[in-house]
Amino acid sequence: ENKALVRRFYEEVWDRGNFEFARDVFADDYVRHDLRPTHAPPGAAGMAKIAADFRRAFPDARWRVHLVLGEDDFVAARWTATGTFTGQWGDVEPTGKAATFSGVKIYRFNQDGKVAEIWNHRDDLGFMEQVGVSVWAGAAPETPTAPGTESQSREGLKHEMEQPP
Repeated sequence: ENKALVRRFYEEVWDRGNFEFARDVFADDYVRHDLRPTHAPPGAAGMAKIAADFRRAFPDARWRVHLVLGEDDFVAARWTATGTFTGQWGDVEPTGKAATFSGVKIYRFNQDGKVAEIWNHRDDLGFMEQVGVSVWAGAAPETPTAPGTESQSREGLKHEMEQPP
């Protein structure tokens, strides 16, 4: 039953844009474990907002669920999505570029049959690169300057890297 609900969640909310269905899936106090920052309200309303904001930025988004596994109160789903970045997404301007990206979510259900927690993992680096958004990952390499002087700072190097050739 939980596996079927997770599959339907992807179909209704992410693939069709029926954001209100999130209220049928998520507890009002569900906890989202995500490496990315979010400004969404808590609970089911927050999940609906995340999906609606994404759909506005990628109006042609499509989701395909490849695998759903469940044991006890946990369900894991692996998916792939495609879409074209044509609308504002947070503070990122649209680029008009298409992307195909994948992820895995792990869901924990409560006694009422609603999602109490999720752990969200997505290929953000590949996704952002495909849509043409600059990504700064890891530490910037230090570049040596003249002998006997300090090497360039990270900020100075980042500034240089952002300048057009």
